Amino acid sequence: MAAVRIARASGQSCLRNSSLTGLSIPRARGAILRPAPALGALARYYASKSFPAHTVISMPALSPTMTAGNIGAWQKKAGDTLAPGDVLVEIETDKAQMDFEFQEEGVLAKVLKESGEKDVAVGSPIAVMVEEGTDVSAFESFTVDDAGGDKAPPSSGAKQEAADASEPPSKDTDSAPPQKQEPSSGAGIQAQESDSTGGKLETALSRAPKISPAAQRLALEKGVPIGQVKGTGPGGQITKSDVEKYKGAASAGGAAATAGPEFVDTPATSMRKTIAQRLTQSKNQSPDYWVSSTVSVSKLLKLRAALNASANGAYKLSVNDFLVKAIAIACQKVPAVNSSWREEGGQTVIRQFNVVDVSVAVATPIGLMTPIVKNVGALGLTSISSQVKDFAKRARDGKLKPEEYQGGSITISNMGANDAVDRFSAIINPPQSAIIAVGTVKKVAVPVEYVEEGKESVAWDEQIVFTSSFDHKLVDGAVGAEFMRELKKVVENPLELML
Repeated sequence: MAAVRIARASGQSCLRNSSLTGLSIPRARGAILRPAPALGALARYYASKSFPAHTVISMPALSPTMTAGNIGAWQKKAGDTLAPGDVLVEIETDKAQMDFEFQEEGVLAKVLKESGEKDVAVGSPIAVMVEEGTDVSAFESFTVDDAGGDKAPPSSGAKQEAADASEPPSKDTDSAPPQKQEPSSGAGIQAQESDSTGGKLETALSRAPKISPAAQRLALEKGVPIGQVKGTGPGGQITKSDVEKYKGAASAGGAAATAGPEFVDTPATSMRKTIAQRLTQSKNQSPDYWVSSTVSVSKLLKLRAALNASANGAYKLSVNDFLVKAIAIACQKVPAVNSSWREEGGQTVIRQFNVVDVSVAVATPIGLMTPIVKNVGALGLTSISSQVKDFAKRARDGKLKPEEYQGGSITISNMGANDAVDRFSAIINPPQSAIIAVGTVKKVAVPVEYVEEGKESVAWDEQIVFTSSFDHKLVDGAVGAEFMRELKKVVENPLELML
C-alpha cells in the first residue's frame, strides 16, 4: 500500500505542478502522460477488487477485417511461463485459422475464454497475465467482469463493412473498413493458450464433438453426420472405428435408419459468413457480364510435357501455372482490366495497377481462399509453380497470412481437374474488375485445312473454354472482348510465355 500511496502522490503532484507552472498546452499534456502507465495499472488494480497487480489480455485483431473470432486450443495453462514468440492459442478469424504468438514476458494467471467459445469480439478479455513470482492462485475467482466485461459485438453494418475489404484498408479510402482501436487498459498485449481442452479448432464441422483428423476425413468421405456418432476414444473422442461402425449400423438398420432426423444443422463458421457477405456484396454492387472463348491448348500441353520431361524432378509445371502467366501477359496488353473501383478523398476513381497480382482460387475444407501471386509479369513459370503449390498447401492447412490473400488485381478460378465441368462462370472478387473461370480440357474433332485423296480429314484438338466475368463499371464490353482475344492468342502460342 505504501507503493500505492507514493504512486497516488506522484500523480497528484504531477497534475498540480502542471497547472501551476503555466506551461503551454502541449507540454502540460506531455507532463500528464508521463505517469499514465502507473496510474493505468492502479486503475486495473482497484477495478479488480483485491486481486494482485495484473494485465488483462484481450482478443487481438489478427487481420484488418477481423471484428470477432473463435477460440481454439490453448497451448498454455494457468501458471505457465510466457516468453516472446510463444504460441498461446489458435484463433479462427473471418478468413483463416491462425496461431496467436505472444510477445511479452510473464506468467499466465487465468484463462477467461475456454476453447470452443465463438464470436468473441476484438478487445474482449480472454486471459490474465501477471509478473514472475505472483501467486496465480489468487486469480481462481477472477471473472470476465473483473477484467471490464466483454466488448459489445459489432453491429451487422460494421461486420458488412469489414467483410467488404479484400485488401488491407487505406486510411484515405472511404470504402475501406475502419481501423480497429485497441483498448487502452493494457489489453493490447497478446492472447494466450491454455490446455483447457487440448482439442484442435474444428471449423468446418460442429465444435461439440471431438474427433481425430483421420476419422474426420473418413466421415466427410462417407457422408457420416459426426453429430450423431458416439465417440469411444479418450475423453469421448470419435475414432475411425466409430465412424466405420456407424456406417455399418446405418446400412443394416433399414427402416430404423430412415426413421432418424431428416436433416442436420451445422453452425456457419466465421469464414463461411464472410464468404456469404462478400459474394452477396459482389452480386449487388458489380454489374457483371460474361464473355466465353474456346481456346486450343494442344501446343501448351506439348510444351508443358517437354519442360517437365527435361526437369529431372526439379519442378513439375501444371496447366494452371501457364494460365496464371498468360493472364498477366493479357493484362499487360489490355491494362484497363487490371484495375479496381475506388472511393478516396470524397472522389470516385478507377485505379489501374502497374503490376499484375493474380489471385488463385483454392478450395479448402472451410471455404474458398484466394492467395496472391504478386508481380506475375516478372516471374518465370517455375517461380509461379512453386508459389502456387506453397500457397495451396498452406491455404488448406489454414496457415496463410492476411497479406498473402488480401489484395490482388485479377483472379483465376480453375475447375479443370473435374472432367465433368465443361465451363462455368465465377463471381468477381471485389474490388477487382475481373475473374477468369477455366473449365476442363476436352478433345474435339476439328476439320483440317487440306483434302487428301478427295476426302476431308479431321484432327483431334485439345480445348478449354474460358469464361471471364467483368465488372461493367470499369470494363466495357469491347475492352473485355479484347482481353479475351489477347488471352486466347498467348495460350494458343505458348512460346510467348517464355519471352
